[in-house]
Amino acid sequence: MKATTRLSSAPGTVVACQANYYQVRLSLETYKPLYFLCTRRARLKKLGQQVVVGDQVVIEEMDWQDQRGAIATIHPRNNLLDRPPISNVDQILLVFALAEPVLDPIQLSRFLVKAESTGIPVTLCLNKRDLLSQTAIDQWQTRLENWGYEPLLLSVRDDKALPTALLDTLNHRVSVVAGPSGVGKSSLLNRLVPDVKARTNAVSGKLGRGRHTTRHVELFDLPTGGLLADTPGFNQPDITCTVETLMTCFPEIRQWGGQCQFNNCLHRDEPGCDIRGEWERYDHYLTLLDEVLRHQQQLEHRPDAEAIEKVKMGSDGQAHHEPKLEAKKYRRTSRRRRHQDLQDMCYDVMGANSIDDLDDAVLEEYGF
Repeated sequence: MKATTRLSSAPGTVVACQANYYQVRLSLETYKPLYFLCTRRARLKKLGQQVVVGDQVVIEEMDWQDQRGAIATIHPRNNLLDRPPISNVDQILLVFALAEPVLDPIQLSRFLVKAESTGIPVTLCLNKRDLLSQTAIDQWQTRLENWGYEPLLLSVRDDKALPTALLDTLNHRVSVVAGPSGVGKSSLLNRLVPDVKARTNAVSGKLGRGRHTTRHVELFDLPTGGLLADTPGFNQPDITCTVETLMTCFPEIRQWGGQCQFNNCLHRDEPGCDIRGEWERYDHYLTLLDEVLRHQQQLEHRPDAEAIEKVKMGSDGQAHHEPKLEAKKYRRTSRRRRHQDLQDMCYDVMGANSIDDLDDAVLEEYGF
């Protein structure tokens, strides 16, 4: 390893989080990446500054022998994905399979809209091309081009070398792999990051837990430069954006420059709408529009929903709303509070406001 000055502080990137521990990849020029196991400074916790994967940080109190430290500073984020939490993402690599499972255009459209709603550039990658004829592949490629996408086609199983276009788009960028279960995301990750298993075992061992959990995400070093994040697979992402955002999630609408003769046009049933038309995903748009409008109506009728509900993510990737328990009604009273209440009751019986109001005889009588 290249000689490194034993610094007292150093910049780095958070590549994994578990409980109150963070794996930080140091931004130093070494032959092999250096990883430090870090905690978060109490000051950051008091300020409410959370640490997520992808954060650019500064670590202090560096123990070079055990490779441990403390995160002292979190730099401002360029962006933040909420599920799973990851920041400073350059692109989303959306992976689908052409077959096994069969490529469902509605599911694909939903994933594309969810990815577009983040405002982060999206690259569509279609795996398992070896399972379809060239005619079927050409049909899908033409169809998706009409949607506004130029998919990267590959076969993780059969391709001796991954497409150059894929490697180029990942080079020196922070990319997040997303997509439904069973499309080959893990296989693609193993091809892109040859030592992913060794890296996973090392990090999971230090953190004390496994990485394949619903909320967990981890960044891996690409041999050609850049970082790649694997995310858990789920089949139906929630679309909870605004109507205005939804419209920008369709390239077919964006090509119109967002211009319509009506400023508040929903492109649904307004007469004379310029955007409403015969494009293939128009029905997909209408379905998602109804879903978004229903969600907004629910929020309007429940302005204090956040105060009375909590959101839990299920194993299927769906958001489940559960009522919050009323703290005063359901929480157990602390022992200190129960002792204070008992003491106050005793003072009431003895006709005093505090122990100072009682003489020695009364104190001795009541056992004080």
